[in-house]
Amino acid sequence: MNTGSDEPGEVAMVPGRADGVDGMDEPRPDATDSGRGLGSRAPEYVKARRALHLSWQVGVFVVGLAVVGAGVVMLPLPGPGWVVIFGGMAIWATEFVWAQLVLRWTKRKVTEAAQRALDPKVRRRNITLTVVGLVVVAALVGVYLWKFGVVMPWKIKDQ
Repeated sequence: MNTGSDEPGEVAMVPGRADGVDGMDEPRPDATDSGRGLGSRAPEYVKARRALHLSWQVGVFVVGLAVVGAGVVMLPLPGPGWVVIFGGMAIWATEFVWAQLVLRWTKRKVTEAAQRALDPKVRRRNITLTVVGLVVVAALVGVYLWKFGVVMPWKIKDQ
């Protein structure tokens, strides 16, 4: 996973965005060192009306909950469960600060893990463990076949 960063724990930024300018003449009021600030991404006319903003947040929560729920269902079933769960978290992050903080923490940890996985020592260790595991599995399969042989289900004699 290439994040465009040379240091572990750093997240790549779009050039020209860290200063708070979005290609417009005035800086964004929510600009921080790590990109966009925390808070709601709802349009201004929605934020200006309390009831509309509350219903907007409820809608975002319900849609995010449905996506996260679908991801949880996909964990034991076929499907990209974790990807869908993080997609639901991203939906929540458009409106809720806690979800934005969780996503930032997750991105930082994934970036750090990717950097560690690219370390030559760690790669050698992982390759060695994989080879040892495959040899053990092959030996167990060999012992089983030597002991019991290969019997296809359609050739099993009636008992």
